[in-house]
Amino acid sequence: MENLSIIYRFTMGEKGEESFTLSINPETLELIRSNDVKPPEWTRLGFNICSHCPYTEEEVLFCPVAVSLADVTERFNSILSYDTIEIEVVSSERVVKQTSTAQRCVSSLIGLLMATSGCPHTAFFKPMARFHLALSSEAETLYRAASMYLLSRYFLRLKGKGGELELDGLTEIYDRLQTMNRHIAKRLRAASKADSTLNALVILDLYAEAAPYAIEDSLDSLEHLFDQYLKEATLP
Repeated sequence: MENLSIIYRFTMGEKGEESFTLSINPETLELIRSNDVKPPEWTRLGFNICSHCPYTEEEVLFCPVAVSLADVTERFNSILSYDTIEIEVVSSERVVKQTSTAQRCVSSLIGLLMATSGCPHTAFFKPMARFHLALSSEAETLYRAASMYLLSRYFLRLKGKGGELELDGLTEIYDRLQTMNRHIAKRLRAASKADSTLNALVILDLYAEAAPYAIEDSLDSLEHLFDQYLKEATLP
C-alpha cells in the first residue's frame, strides 16, 4: 500500500508561503517522520507532561504530539491569530481551498497532526484522519465523530465484545483529549513567539470541551436526516 499524502499550503501575503507535506502510514495511520530532525527541548516528555500520560521518561524521550507540532510552531512564529490566510489542502480525493483566519486554518492542520502523532489519547481519531476533511464545520465534525465511534461499536459487536450503542465512551475520549490539550498549550506557550499556533489549539480545545454537551444535546438536530431509516423501523 502506498503512503497517504496530504499537502497543506498556506499563502500569507507579505509574510510569504508555507507548505507542509504529510506522509501517513496507511496501516498504522501514523505520521512518517524524518530521523534527521532533532526535536526541540520543549518536546521532551517530561516538559509539562500530561497528568494522564501513559508513558514514562524511561520509555519515551519525546512527547509524540509535541514532536508532531514542532515544525508548525516554528514556521508560524511570525503569524498572528487573525492574519488572513489563503489555504489549499490537497489529498488524493479532493482539493480544498478557502480564505480564513490563521488560527482556523492552522487548527485544521494541527488536528490532523495530533490524530496521527502516535499518542494513545489521540489515536481514537485515526479513522477521521484517514478520511480527513479539512476545515470541517462543527456540525460536520460532530457527525463524523459520532459516526466514527458508532462504527467502532459495530466492529466490536462483530468480534463478540459488546459494542453498546451509547456514546458515553466518546465523551470520555474527548474528556481525555481536553486534559491533553491543556498541557500541550503550556508547551506551546513556551515555544511560540506569536499566538496563531496556540490559538489554533485553543479552537480544538474549545470543541473538545463542548463535544460532550454537543453529543448529548445536538445529535437530536440530526435525527431528521434519517427519516427514511426511522420510517422503515416502523414498518410491519
